[in-house]
Amino acid sequence: MHNQPLRILVVDDHAMVLEGLKAVLGRFRGRVRIVGQALDANEAQSLVAGLDPDIVVADVRLRGSMSGLDLCRRLLEKDPDRKVVLLSAYDDEQYLFQAMRAGAAGYLLKSVAGEELVRQLELAADGEKVVDPIMAGRAVTSAARLQAGEFWPGAHLSLTQRESEVLGHLVAGLSNRAIAAKLVLGEETIKSHVRAIFRKLDVNDRAGAVAIALREGIFQ
Repeated sequence: MHNQPLRILVVDDHAMVLEGLKAVLGRFRGRVRIVGQALDANEAQSLVAGLDPDIVVADVRLRGSMSGLDLCRRLLEKDPDRKVVLLSAYDDEQYLFQAMRAGAAGYLLKSVAGEELVRQLELAADGEKVVDPIMAGRAVTSAARLQAGEFWPGAHLSLTQRESEVLGHLVAGLSNRAIAAKLVLGEETIKSHVRAIFRKLDVNDRAGAVAIALREGIFQ
């Protein structure tokens, strides 16, 4: 138990989500207290500097030039002891791996119950890494599959085999229609795969996806 309620700053680009978090955490005033809220990473940085919260709870994906992952990196560059817990709607190992690489204190899903959220924030404040149990299980499974040799280009970035194939064709400069013809799939199916690739690589367009594929050595 903490002697004083944890001071929380919440960051999300949806006002309704912020209100929901305030309502949920407001039921545990003896354990947590929201001292500020921000709609984007720039606003969050300013508030952190002034409020010095115990924990920053931020969405992984934020509108604007910086994501929650970028915000985490920036805050930790200024203060390596800063506690940032990323809260996301995406139960995707890639976001989890990116969060851990960014130095986040935890990665939790927005479906987490209020009592459990507070408990996890308390653990994070005490220096523990907190990860949603479902995500932790998937990460272990992915690691086991890689250890067993089930590997294809991009598997370490959580791309499926089909997404890896599509990404290879993106690197080659093919259009969605051309990729669909090569893989004997519908164009809408290819578009769906491309959207999944963008989400997993945390990019907004083909150029970003290709840049990461080349940087990570997925395709030459």
